[in-house]
Order: sequence, then structure tokens, then C-alpha cells
Amino acid sequence: MDDRSHTAVHERRRQPAQAGFFAGPRDVVMPRLVFVGCVAALTLLGLVMVFSSSTVEALNEGASTSSYLIKQAAICVVSVGVCVFIARCIPYYKWRGRLLYGYGVFCLLLLLLTAAIGSVGLGAQRWLTIGPVSFQPSEFAKVAFVLFAAQIFDRYRNGDLDQLSLALYLLFVIVLPLGLLYVTQSDLGTTGICLVGIISVAAFSGMPWKPIVALVVLIMAFAVGSVILTPYRTSRMAFLDPYADPYGTGYQLIRSFDAIGEGGLFGVGLGNSVEKSGFLPEAETDFIFAVICNELGMVGGLVVIVLFMAVCYSGLQIARNAPDRMGAMIAGGCTVMLVFQAFLNIGCVLGVFPTTGKPLPFISNGGSSLLGSFLLVGVILSVSLASGDESGLYQRRRDDLRVVRAEGVPRGRAAGADRLAGGRRSVEPSSARPVRDRTRTGALGRPNARDSHARAPRPARGSEERSRLR
Repeated sequence: MDDRSHTAVHERRRQPAQAGFFAGPRDVVMPRLVFVGCVAALTLLGLVMVFSSSTVEALNEGASTSSYLIKQAAICVVSVGVCVFIARCIPYYKWRGRLLYGYGVFCLLLLLLTAAIGSVGLGAQRWLTIGPVSFQPSEFAKVAFVLFAAQIFDRYRNGDLDQLSLALYLLFVIVLPLGLLYVTQSDLGTTGICLVGIISVAAFSGMPWKPIVALVVLIMAFAVGSVILTPYRTSRMAFLDPYADPYGTGYQLIRSFDAIGEGGLFGVGLGNSVEKSGFLPEAETDFIFAVICNELGMVGGLVVIVLFMAVCYSGLQIARNAPDRMGAMIAGGCTVMLVFQAFLNIGCVLGVFPTTGKPLPFISNGGSSLLGSFLLVGVILSVSLASGDESGLYQRRRDDLRVVRAEGVPRGRAAGADRLAGGRRSVEPSSARPVRDRTRTGALGRPNARDSHARAPRPARGSEERSRLR
């Protein structure tokens, strides 16, 4: 076997193989099942509610009552296929180097094309139309920001970047593209969602909390200043008092309140909503949660909230059980970003936050949002599937160790000491930094149930006999 073949085999051994969907310890498989089950339930509920909330709109457009449902179902099939492909064929540790930079350049080109030839919708230039397909590139860029942030902080934690290099990487790879997204598309909602994901990655990386808190304060100050200085966004502050202009800036929010109040505890019945019949704007997209509360009542709204909370809990458990810190950062950042967008949309419908125009993941009508949400799900599941493979984890531990000889001890005496110790040799990590043993802890340093069988090494037989003689 030549050197290149030997190197290729060695690299394949270093990477953990993807485990089966039901394979692995219970503490790894259960969060995966809960996560997938909640996503499936939200997606099915979304298809039902898209059909219910879009029938009147479809008739007004002269189309079939099921036209919106058919289109959403087709996009759902494609999105699930992309999700499965990413989860099974692109392990999370592959999202670095050429693959990540290629995906980042692709998203950057889409953002530039949107700024140049994008179409305007609802007062913002966020849509790119290529032939019969119209989509929002920002939904795909969200994944890239989390992956780049995870790679940068992982390199910093490994000592490959100093503080100056970390600042430069964050400036050119994160801040400038994010500023391009904000300036060209005037999309404060997506910019805030991306920033939340990046801050989550920094938190999962183990960075000190003081810089993170300072960054959060700076972002909040920027958001407030952006709203105050931009007349377009000042009109969206009507959530503070929507009845001050009930037929203008506060109309949509008032209709949302009426829909939620009319639904009561159990709702008016599936398909019986009156607000969706031209009274509530964007009933099938941004304000579909109001239609859910109207037709299924407060019970239906609470079910949606509980499902998203379960997605958050199971996703964070996947991050906790990740094989390494890189996987924990990716799974944690994607989970927080996904759930934050959901509760941001719900807060806008309830009048807690200003209207941002962000759809409800898995439920709102729209192909870009659905595909972007399943991209995040696929990346999270790739981390979970790699967590079920223990052989790859132990192989990487062995590869990170090398045999050394104690300094100041003659080679013959060291060999004799090895024979007295039963053939054992001292080992040290391949890098100068101490490597934390994960035998009984997960990627985040917490106890890991799947390694509870591991025990501390027993002393040599001779040492036990000498202690008894004493």
C-alpha cells in the first residue's frame, strides 16, 4: 500500500461513521426521536393550516382551493429529502474547509444578486426570482452564519487563532456579510435571528460570559437605534398601542387580537375562521398562528408552543451529547436559531414584539422558510447521528495520543520499567494543551450515560501486594 492509500485509510479511521437512526445509547436516541417527532408534527399541522387559511385567497386568485396546499406539500417533500441527504451523507465535521467556504460563497452570490436584481415584496427587496422559482436567499444564509461561527470559535478554542485573528475572522466572515444582508434587504428580523445563532455558538464554545453579555447589549442598542432612525420601522412600533391608528398601522394587529379572542378555549372549528376571509392580512404566512388560535382555540396554540419547546429541549440534548465541542456548537446554535424565530413570530402575533415579517417555521406557507428550516434540522440530525458512534470517538482518542519516554531516564531503564508495569507505556496528548477526557462526560462536560460503564484503571498487581505487606 502506497503512502497516499495509507493516509486515506488513516483519515477514514479518524472520522466517526454515521450511526443508524435507532442505533446508539438511549440518552442519544431519545432526544433524536423526540426532535424528529416534534418536527414531523409541526410540519403536518402546517400543511393542514395552510390549506385552511389559504382557501379564500386561492379563490380570489382564480385558482383551486387546494393550490396552496399542493405547492406547499411539494416543497415539503423536497425539503425532507434535502434534510435526509444532509443528515446521512454530510456529517457535521465535513462542514469545514472547501465545503463550507463553497456554500458561503454561494450564499454571498445569492445575496448580491438579490441586491442587484431582486424583486420587491411588502416594502422590502428580499426575493430573488430565477425563472418560475422565487425564493429568499437569506433563509439559506442563516445556516452558513452558524457553521462559519462554529468553525471560527472551534479554531480559536484549539489555539489555531489568537485574539487578533479571531477578531479579523469575525469581521470579514461574519460581520461584513451580515451587514450586507441588513443594508441591502433592510431585514432586521433575519439579521437578529442570525445574531442570536452566532451568540449561541459563542456560548456553547465556552467563551467568557462578559464579552458575550457586552455583545448582546451592543446588538440591542443597535436594534433600538435602527428602529428609531428608520421611518419604515417606526411605523411597526404600533404594537405599543395598535388602537391609536386602528385602520392604519394597527389594523393587522387588531385583527390578530380579534381572531385569537374569538377562538376562545377550543376554537370555532377547523376551517370555520372568518378572519382569514380577507380581514386578517397575511393569514397563511406571518399571522398563521392567529388562525390556529382562532380555529383550534387556546388549546391549539398551546400545543404549538409545547412542540417548539420540545424541539428546543431535544435539540439542546443533542448538543449536550455531541461527540466534540464543534458538534455541540453547531447543534446548539441551529436549535436556538430555529426556536428563536418561532417564538419571535408568535410574539409578533400576540403583540409582544413589533411585526418583523418572519414566518413560523414548519407551519407558515412559503417554500424558502420551509427549506431553510429543514436545512437546520438536517445539520442538527447529522450531529445526533455521529453521536451514536462510540467506536469513532474512541478511535479519535487513540489517534490523539503518542508514546513518549520520560526525560532523564536511560532507554534501557525505561524499557525495564515498562516490563515491570506489565508492558504499559506512558502517553501524552499530541498537542501541548491538556485534552479533557470524555470517558464520563459529553461534549459540554456533563455526565454522559452511555459511558457510565467506564471505570478508573486499577493499580498494578505488585503495588497492591506491597501495600498489604506494609
